[in-house]
Amino acid sequence: MAGRTRSRLQAFIRKGLLTFIAAIAVAAVACGERARLTFEPSTDGLGPNTTIDAPQTADVEVPAGPDFSINGRSADRDGVDTVYFEVLGGNQSFQPFVPSEFRDTVRFSIPISTSGRSGDTILVFVYATDLLGTRGDTAVRRLLID
Repeated sequence: MAGRTRSRLQAFIRKGLLTFIAAIAVAAVACGERARLTFEPSTDGLGPNTTIDAPQTADVEVPAGPDFSINGRSADRDGVDTVYFEVLGGNQSFQPFVPSEFRDTVRFSIPISTSGRSGDTILVFVYATDLLGTRGDTAVRRLLID
């Protein structure tokens, strides 16, 4: 009788083990085909806000001679990727600035040469892109060289 109980027990264990293995296999397949939740990055959909702090007015009269500094900042909660500078009417160009680490605000200062430019008008454009590639607004200053 002990042999019969043992064989029933072994049959029960085998059946339970086979059921367990089948359940694991079904679960593995189900996990592979199940729809996964995805989350979009939180973004405001806008590019960086670029402002020029100095000079404060859009049109500025500047004496010819020494360099004139344009100072400002670009800010975006998604992070500022690159700040671009364009100068029209002068003989200067500036490389885009790329921060080496995550920053939500980047300050800048660029020297504009006014030497030998009496009577000229120089336009300065500054804009930035965020880490998602969205371009922000453009800040503009017009320098009237005396």
